[in-house]
Amino acid sequence: MVTVAPPHPWVYALRLPRDPRAVRVARMTVRAALDGHGRQDAVDVVELLTSELVTNAYLHTEGPASLRLTGLSGGRLRVGVWDSDPYVPAPFGGAGDASVPLAPLDSGSGRGLRLVQEYADSWGGWALGDGALGRGAGKLLWFEVGGRATLPLLLK
Repeated sequence: MVTVAPPHPWVYALRLPRDPRAVRVARMTVRAALDGHGRQDAVDVVELLTSELVTNAYLHTEGPASLRLTGLSGGRLRVGVWDSDPYVPAPFGGAGDASVPLAPLDSGSGRGLRLVQEYADSWGGWALGDGALGRGAGKLLWFEVGGRATLPLLLK
């Protein structure tokens, strides 16, 4: 059975607690939404990159996060992840064409933003203004993939 995508953009939003299980919940939500809209072609890339951004929100902040998945015209998909830390890392910040360096092969972490840089068609981020009582309102990181987002085959 094939699901026909509606002619208008669609949006799913999810509030994620600061909990290590939130990453899995985000992945399952992305998979279910894309399957429901007949976008199995993009599931692997969007699920992977969403997982990386939500993992960073969990590891580098003390508060909750939010996920927003938007289906746009032309088969494009946009994912935004909000968290409570206002620091915007490269390549999302205003550092121009800043590239994230490759993580060492024996490193257990440090590849997430590089994956976004490699597999997303576009990405960005911005710190959000002052929140209540003079506290920062965090940041929003986003990425977008086109209609045919796929991961390369892994060689064994």
